[in-house]
Amino acid sequence: MRERQQEADFAPPRGFSNPHVQTLLPRFLPRPRLARDVELFELPDGDFVELNWIRPIPTSSTAPILVLFHGLEGSFHSPYSRWLLATASRMGWRTVLMHFRGCGSQPNRLPRAYHSGDTADAYWLIAELSRRYPGALKVAVGVSLGGNMLLKLVAEQGGSGLDLAGAIVISAPLDLAASADTLNRGFSRVYERHLLRALKRKVAPRLVRGELPLSLNGEALQRIDSLRGYDDAVTAPLHGFQGADDYYRRASAGRLLGDIELPTLILHADDDPFMPAGLFQRLPQPSAAVHLEITHHGGHVGFMEWRHKRLSPWLARRLARELEGWASLGDSWRSIADHRLSRSDS
Repeated sequence: MRERQQEADFAPPRGFSNPHVQTLLPRFLPRPRLARDVELFELPDGDFVELNWIRPIPTSSTAPILVLFHGLEGSFHSPYSRWLLATASRMGWRTVLMHFRGCGSQPNRLPRAYHSGDTADAYWLIAELSRRYPGALKVAVGVSLGGNMLLKLVAEQGGSGLDLAGAIVISAPLDLAASADTLNRGFSRVYERHLLRALKRKVAPRLVRGELPLSLNGEALQRIDSLRGYDDAVTAPLHGFQGADDYYRRASAGRLLGDIELPTLILHADDDPFMPAGLFQRLPQPSAAVHLEITHHGGHVGFMEWRHKRLSPWLARRLARELEGWASLGDSWRSIADHRLSRSDS
């Protein structure tokens, strides 16, 4: 049995250990080319999310499934998405990325968006995957915002509420208030400004068209200069929170670490510039179902290593090792899941 916490085997190349170098470097490296089929998955409230199924698609209905949830304003085109999706697909997994509402090729229909604690859409997707592929092993991966969302979903549903064998959480801002404060300081302001530009670019035309029930206009939107300010003026009122502080408190998954029953791997870099150092010292002790790997370096969803005489994403290699472990169980994963479910329901 693995220890509940250990140092990951990631080592940055000499001269590439700076957290900002690690964070930004993936944007400048080539990404795998992937063919995909796009599906509009209808949701119970009349909205939809866009699914990207990676080709070639396995013919067997029992092929294992990996579902990926991206980060804030991420997409199929994000470097980590391409590497993780390509890795799972090459290993013969049925591989799908769910775009959060409005993050795909089309704006969403309803006067709302998505947020770090918005678990309902992922819940409906996993339920649909269970209906379509009842005999398939399923693993979910969440990156950054998607990781916080996934961990919160896993905690909410306990051991019996999801047809998942396991979850993988990468670079997740499990204390949203602390992350907002960190992003508002020093060089991390570069990332905050980038995210704010992307968020404003998406919401501004909807404000002009009067589609959003918000008490601000385009000029007031442009004056917002922090993620906390954006969450206070846009995210919170759009999604039923009393303000940014209420949103951060209720949506942060870190407070639920002790409630996790599903086997969950968490990967985190202690120098992540989106979060305070020593993040997990601020959070409750994880449950026995959680395996936490912390690296000294890696930045935010960076983790670039030197391998085969070139820069390479360690995350893809680490994912492959984790998926090999699940695949090696064969059908025995069912008995493990049955044991977990019976314990959860007892």
